[in-house]
Amino acid sequence: MSTPREPDKVKLISSLFSPDKGVIDRAMVQLEGMFGPMDWSSPEMLFDRTRYYAKEMGWPLYRRFVSFEDLISPESLVEIKLRTNQIVKEYAIRGSRQINIDPGYISPERLILATGKNYTHRVYLSGGIYADLTLVFKRRSFRPLEWTYRDYSDPEIIETFNALRDVYMKKLREIRRID
Repeated sequence: MSTPREPDKVKLISSLFSPDKGVIDRAMVQLEGMFGPMDWSSPEMLFDRTRYYAKEMGWPLYRRFVSFEDLISPESLVEIKLRTNQIVKEYAIRGSRQINIDPGYISPERLILATGKNYTHRVYLSGGIYADLTLVFKRRSFRPLEWTYRDYSDPEIIETFNALRDVYMKKLREIRRID
């Protein structure tokens, strides 16, 4: 029989993309107000691996990835996704999103994204939110899975998440020493 125990805290990350760079900047400030200081943000990049959002949001789309200093409990991902959905609604114009915010987390073993869409590899959490297993960590690197979004499979993005995991693991070791 396994003995249940609380999981380690995890590193909160998020992707933000929009056709309006200013909306991304303002949303990043809102995220810091909700979840504490960011410890990293990516340079602006073109979100061009899919045109799925172009009809609703416009084109071109710009993206930033961010991570937060404070670690979170994995189960708080539902509340975080619901709160980021509220930010998305605030910026909507006549029902069309002007920004997309996809929070998730890095743990020692995986990268999880929160989504409101069900699919075979997604596990229901609560509140209409699912956990999307996006990357797994093995042989010293994150690895994409057959369903991983193309942009998250990009070697440069994976290297970024590997570096963020390194920062997270260092902090986790410090926390474990203190406890």
